[in-house]
Amino acid sequence: MNYANAIAQRMNIKPAQAETVLELLNESATIPFIARYRKDRTGGLDEVQIRVIQDQYKLLKEFNERKEFIIKTITEQDKMTDALLHKINDALTITDLEDIYLPYKPKRKTKAQTAKENGLEPLSVLILEQTNTDLDEIVSKFLNDVVKTKEEALQGARDIIAELINEDATVRSKMRKLFEDHALFQSKVVANKETEAVKYKDYFDFSEPIHKIPSHRILAILRGFLEGFLRMSIAPSEEDALQLIEGIYIKSSLNGSVEQVKKASKDAYKRLLQPSLETEFRTALKTKADEEAITVFSENLKQLLLSAPLGSKRVLAIDPGYRTGCKVVCLNEKGDLLHNDLIFVHESNKKMDSEYKIKELVAKYSIEVFAIGDGTAGRETEQFIKQIGLNKPIFLVNEDGASVYSASDTAREEFPDHDVTVRGAVSIGRRLMDPLAELVKIDPKSIGVGQYQHDVNQFRLKERLDQTVISCVNQVGVNVNTASKHLLSYVSGIGTSLADNIIRYRNEIGKFTNRNQLLKVPRLGGKAFEQCAGFLRVKGSENPLDESSVHPEAYQVVEQIAADLQVDIRSLINNQSLLQKVEAKKYVTPEIGMLTIQDILKELNKPGLDPRSELEQFEFANIYSIEEVKAGMIVPGVVTNITRFGAFIDIGVKQDGLVHVSEIAHQYITDPNEVLKLNDKVQVKVVEVDIPRKRIALSIKQTQDAPAKNNRAGDRRPPVKKEEDLSSLSVNDALSALKKKFGK
Repeated sequence: MNYANAIAQRMNIKPAQAETVLELLNESATIPFIARYRKDRTGGLDEVQIRVIQDQYKLLKEFNERKEFIIKTITEQDKMTDALLHKINDALTITDLEDIYLPYKPKRKTKAQTAKENGLEPLSVLILEQTNTDLDEIVSKFLNDVVKTKEEALQGARDIIAELINEDATVRSKMRKLFEDHALFQSKVVANKETEAVKYKDYFDFSEPIHKIPSHRILAILRGFLEGFLRMSIAPSEEDALQLIEGIYIKSSLNGSVEQVKKASKDAYKRLLQPSLETEFRTALKTKADEEAITVFSENLKQLLLSAPLGSKRVLAIDPGYRTGCKVVCLNEKGDLLHNDLIFVHESNKKMDSEYKIKELVAKYSIEVFAIGDGTAGRETEQFIKQIGLNKPIFLVNEDGASVYSASDTAREEFPDHDVTVRGAVSIGRRLMDPLAELVKIDPKSIGVGQYQHDVNQFRLKERLDQTVISCVNQVGVNVNTASKHLLSYVSGIGTSLADNIIRYRNEIGKFTNRNQLLKVPRLGGKAFEQCAGFLRVKGSENPLDESSVHPEAYQVVEQIAADLQVDIRSLINNQSLLQKVEAKKYVTPEIGMLTIQDILKELNKPGLDPRSELEQFEFANIYSIEEVKAGMIVPGVVTNITRFGAFIDIGVKQDGLVHVSEIAHQYITDPNEVLKLNDKVQVKVVEVDIPRKRIALSIKQTQDAPAKNNRAGDRRPPVKKEEDLSSLSVNDALSALKKKFGK
């Protein structure tokens, strides 16, 4: 098989592009490297397209290997014919191949095989001819010591016919189409489990066509099924299915033989076809739902990893708590731990001491910013810090996964002399400074931005999330002198062992002063250098290009440009007027094409530019618990998670609210990502509050017509706005309110 041609046809790209990507992947080039530094060879394909080529190649290779196995197996059975071989070679999918192979596939002993051994195959052939109106005389000829009655003989013949129908590729193909178009995904609650299964109440008596059902409902029903609370089925109407089979196998008007074929058809469908296709479609729907859930997770993870960083500031980070107190840590500009302490801000007799301690730490360590975990007691701790009046920026930091990190081997290695509470507080502070550098230390599944992440294919989930982390790390670039080994391990071409070697070598020499020193790192050879060099930054290098994303293999081009303009490289960098004079096509060579030259000029204009946005301060409304939330309120919030069915918004009350996809925008959208991104600041209206179930229903679109100009997200001390409700007032107060609004 010509894989490049097949992939190019599927993706609507040139075969040469697919061929080049496959060659580079075969040479162990990474996807970020190919997308960034081999644009001229690939025709400018991006990471997504390159990943699709990689995935398509795997699928095509598996398909080809399976086809070769099937041909070999049937040939060894001495059953291969030219027509069958032609049919196999014409198959377009794995499913087509498996349907063709089914009659030749080794299987456990079936009812049909037993019937054949009992000499009943000729009887099944006679019945299928459907010319015999009276079978009694014919059937009697097939009775013997094993088959003693006419009904046993007819049953054996029907078993053979049922298996024949089940293994008929045409029947399976048409039945599959019937399932695709008309099958219903149905679920019912298991008897006497209504109370235990209350969280699946929406699926107690549920039915939806499989071509319409969204992924989150599939995964919810499957979870309920696996937990033993729901029964489920996937099938079209039995009448339609039987009509399809009979349309293929019934050749005559009703007679004795036709009646037997009809019975065999029903048996074939209920005993063989329907269970088989239900399993097939359940697997296919699960796979599709998995992919969509994994895509949602990877999209959210990417947005989270690329969250705006605070940068190098001295941070006082607090991991809040009630009974056990709040763990406080002070970090320098590099994120190094300077001091740790404990304060109690929720006990009135200790508040004064805590206030004094905070003031002392701020002065002693020149603290510039506060970072407070947004979990339990987070808002109350924020309120306490504000009341001290130090006039320093305060940020609530998403602490999902911080406890996982604090108990991990990574945290123990970084802070062997401190307990989990200190490690967790450090992680909160560092997340504010650089979310990407800190979050790469945590298993992405623990970050909490997914949808049914524990129900999906775990191998595929890890693969996609690792790809996302790698993409983000290389998109931002890494300072080789400050990066942790965990961050370095995600850089193109490095991995865990080389990251360890880089850290050890960096400790030996103090710091890297240029990119070429990377070649002195043990086991970091020319190939690894080619892959990683462009993504590693060496701040303060004697060569200013070492601080940029310009690859060392292109330094000569920059040197030539500078020479032609009669300036040094340092004068060329960030000099827009000079760079505008460069005639790009003049520097094109067989090795370095126009796309690379354009990238180089773009990078020289803004070297080492961080693609992440700037961090903005944000404040919640003055509400602190779900009990304070009332329908009609309009409050600011932050997008914390995005699913296909809606977005979760933190409004500062510990319980995120949900904006259903239908309540996000006035225009019709199918995916919240069309409008929202993680960490977006939004205004939301409270639609409904269900305190027992801890659910808050929100709307974004209902705020767009509301007169809330002075209540934008991020405004300092935003007021809580309520719709006027006179029903709760006394008669006199209600009359006063009406007079005030409308006059006498």
